[in-house]
Amino acid sequence: MKYHEFVAAVRERGEYASAAEAEGVIRAVLSVLAARLTPGEARDLASQLPQGVAEILEEQHEPTLQLSVQEFLNRIAAGTGATTRTAQWDAGAVLSTVADAVTWGELNDVITQLPSGYAALFGTEA
Repeated sequence: MKYHEFVAAVRERGEYASAAEAEGVIRAVLSVLAARLTPGEARDLASQLPQGVAEILEEQHEPTLQLSVQEFLNRIAAGTGATTRTAQWDAGAVLSTVADAVTWGELNDVITQLPSGYAALFGTEA
């Protein structure tokens, strides 16, 4: 998947008004996801995503944070200025696109690192 295809898929799923709005949501969601994953897993995930998207995961330098799904959504909401309900919508639009862009094995590796409840955001119950 190429960068513009990834952005277009997120824009369509999230029903965003513009590609720029979709790009802002992608950055917000993936920045928080990167803080939740170990650096090695963030790199592995980034290796299967298009340039421009992958770099967001690789920029993270914080120690791995242990975030519940609610804390994850709260951080996204804080980053976008939205409600947590909107953050859940945003996370679903981005993470389901991530799920479509990577191999099942990589998706499984990511979901395995996350607590219960995150799988639904990726559009799977794995």
